[in-house]
Amino acid sequence: MYFIGVTTSQSSIMRLFPEWVTILELGDAELVGVDLPLHADPHQYRRAVAQIKDDPLSLGALVTTHKVDLLAATRDLFDDLDRYAVLCNEVSNIAKREGRLVGFAKDPITAGRTLGEMLEPGYWGRTGGHVVCLGAGGTTAAIAAYLLTRSDRSNRPRRFVAVNRSPRGLQNLRSVVEQVDTHVDVEYVLNEDPRRNDALLEGLPPGSLVVNATGMGKDRPGSPLTDRATFPQGGIAWELNYRGELKFLHLARSQQAARDLLVHDGWRYFIHSWTEHIAEVFGLEITPGLFAMLADAAEGVRA
Repeated sequence: MYFIGVTTSQSSIMRLFPEWVTILELGDAELVGVDLPLHADPHQYRRAVAQIKDDPLSLGALVTTHKVDLLAATRDLFDDLDRYAVLCNEVSNIAKREGRLVGFAKDPITAGRTLGEMLEPGYWGRTGGHVVCLGAGGTTAAIAAYLLTRSDRSNRPRRFVAVNRSPRGLQNLRSVVEQVDTHVDVEYVLNEDPRRNDALLEGLPPGSLVVNATGMGKDRPGSPLTDRATFPQGGIAWELNYRGELKFLHLARSQQAARDLLVHDGWRYFIHSWTEHIAEVFGLEITPGLFAMLADAAEGVRA
């Protein structure tokens, strides 16, 4: 199984995967990192996907950071795409099914599971909170796909704001939103000034969710907010990263008591994501009991 990312050797999965192989009884399975620069040359994506497609010992991959760019460069190499891959225009999981190469977008599923653990039932209907995603890459599109299509229309956020420093991510997100039936007010903000992001937070109602989906604090230094930003009272701060300098996370934690914040990093999302991807690549069923064993092993590695 391959891990296509930017700095894969630094990921905890490289230490964790051998332990999970033992728990899952996967024998001599290996995880191989493939590091590519941000917005890599299309030929690099095609070479990585062709390796999986043509090599019988290559079973699949998890794709992070490059999900949108990879699909744009390799769509013709896939035999099938799942509905979320088509909706979100990205591939985060590559697997083989009876000789066919299949692309999946798993983030709407794993983001939904993670948010389900963060929030009590009926949260959005009770609080009237908004959502601000700083960054408009594949994960933001996945979060939107999950929240905007919840079966209980009364339990969707009233407003969803996506902020990005380039038009491309916003255009991709818009193409996702235009395909779904939703009454949520979605706003697209082209901006790279953290002071303007600070101002966006000032207008949020209590209980709102603020997500750092920029990669800043992990793949590149800094934060999408300044140190003067104020999180919404009784809200939720979600840092999608779990490693790096994590300036966004540290700022949220400094306000946790005063603002009555729920603060989450990306660790639980990391566990949900990797277990889902491994299950798809190796054709496994992850039962609740097995997931608990994998999560316990992950905590040991993190410690």
